[in-house]
Amino acid sequence: MADDGNGSPQPSKTPYEEALDALSSLITKRTRADKSNTGDRFDLLFDYLKILELEEPISKMKVIHVAGTKGKGSTCTFTESILRNCGFHTGLFTSPHLIDVRERFRLDGVDICEEKFLAYFWWCFDKLKDKATEDIPMPTYFRFLALLAFKIFAAEQVDVAVLEVGLGGKFDATNVVQEPVVCGIASLGYDHMEILGNTLGEIAGEKAGIFKHRVPAFTVPQPDEAMQVLEQKASQLDINLKVAPPLDANLLNGLKLGLEGEHQYVNAGLAVALCSTWLQRTGHVGFMHTEHMNSLPEQFIRGLATANLQGRAQIVPDRYIDNDRPGDLVFYLDGAHSPESMEMCAKWFSVAMKEDSKQQILSYQPQDNSQSSHELVKRHLDASARKRSTQILLFNCMSVRDPHLLLPRLMEACANHGVHFKKALFVPNVSVYNKVGPQSSLTDSQVDLSWQFTLQRVWENLLQANREGDDKSTDVGEDLKDDTEMCAKNGENSAVFSSLPIAIQWLRDSVQRNQSVRFQVLVTGSLHLVGDVLRLVKK
Repeated sequence: MADDGNGSPQPSKTPYEEALDALSSLITKRTRADKSNTGDRFDLLFDYLKILELEEPISKMKVIHVAGTKGKGSTCTFTESILRNCGFHTGLFTSPHLIDVRERFRLDGVDICEEKFLAYFWWCFDKLKDKATEDIPMPTYFRFLALLAFKIFAAEQVDVAVLEVGLGGKFDATNVVQEPVVCGIASLGYDHMEILGNTLGEIAGEKAGIFKHRVPAFTVPQPDEAMQVLEQKASQLDINLKVAPPLDANLLNGLKLGLEGEHQYVNAGLAVALCSTWLQRTGHVGFMHTEHMNSLPEQFIRGLATANLQGRAQIVPDRYIDNDRPGDLVFYLDGAHSPESMEMCAKWFSVAMKEDSKQQILSYQPQDNSQSSHELVKRHLDASARKRSTQILLFNCMSVRDPHLLLPRLMEACANHGVHFKKALFVPNVSVYNKVGPQSSLTDSQVDLSWQFTLQRVWENLLQANREGDDKSTDVGEDLKDDTEMCAKNGENSAVFSSLPIAIQWLRDSVQRNQSVRFQVLVTGSLHLVGDVLRLVKK
């Protein structure tokens, strides 16, 4: 047992917790756009590569580099899955993580194990610490994670390294790669404007910073303003930028994409183009596919159908609800956080919740085949058919994002599909900015809820403005009017909770009180919120 300095014994930390503490020490409160943030200066990355002896290994790495506003993580996931199913030893670096930092580093489709993570982590951390000076300080959090990814992929001798840009492109830590095999730009939109610029053209210019001289590059259909800038930047580097068409669902031979949502066909199309070009340029012509072919290689289909990415169009039933009442509380999780992705998220939720309601009625399986079990099935089908579904929104977003852009898009797209939320719940994230790991949370009394109150006001004002129309979401319903003392602030159609666990408990209590209701909860606005919910619900 360790001592906390006041004579009170503290539980000893595990080696993994010690590593997370060391990683947390690299997080700075200053924004990524702050020019005084010396450790984040791009040219320092090349000093770090020299210290870590990574210059030559990176130059030999067969990299696929992907930037974009939305869909870049999904594109990378599809890409890795396709090439892994082609038999290659794959490395995938993505961000952010949802529950465990090791999610950012996948080897052959699996998060890096704790033992390997610790070995590579301390090798990098100690080398950089030993060489740190005032001119070359320790790298900041994301930069260190990118360096760690390069070390892991070099040491593990992966055949292909698939790299998702963290932010922007030109000055992102992953952009130390000088000669990738192929680059991709996923869908562009408005996000991180405080750093990347206020127009689609400026944002596209930052993303195009990953283009390299004569290295093949692909993008997806983009708004004209963005496409013009991408084409101009590509032309300056002697690149024939190609637009990958959305994947034709018929090419999957009856299978579905592993990631849900119609927008994933855009990301899958880009992934197919990136993989085909990577295979061609690395001399593996046996798996070749061109956009003019009317079939996909079997390995491509398998890779697309089995791709998996947490927190994007993910459906998770609450495991704390009684086994004899399956599906009474279901979380629909999507880390959408831009206006465009809000609309995609709303469309997915509107379709998925209706399909899920039907599935709940049909999927009940008894434990045995006896007469009593058949009676149970009959009773379950009768009860399920009588249950009404209630939709709840659980929302938070970063304060740099504009809820006046996000929430109307979400509400309108849901309403267009006949979905009206009975109640919107606004909560702070559990995780805090300066700590990595399961204990990274504040106590309820420390939380400033002013941002959540702002989100609630925006939501209530939107509903008020819609009242003259046929807005069903203003009818809260008797089933949600109890236990309001759990809320920090309760509105007619919304509530602010001082913590996520309290909000989850309120939902569970509501389910117990209302056995004729099935609660379908859309969790969106922030990948951090999605990760926090997963951590609580999947325990």
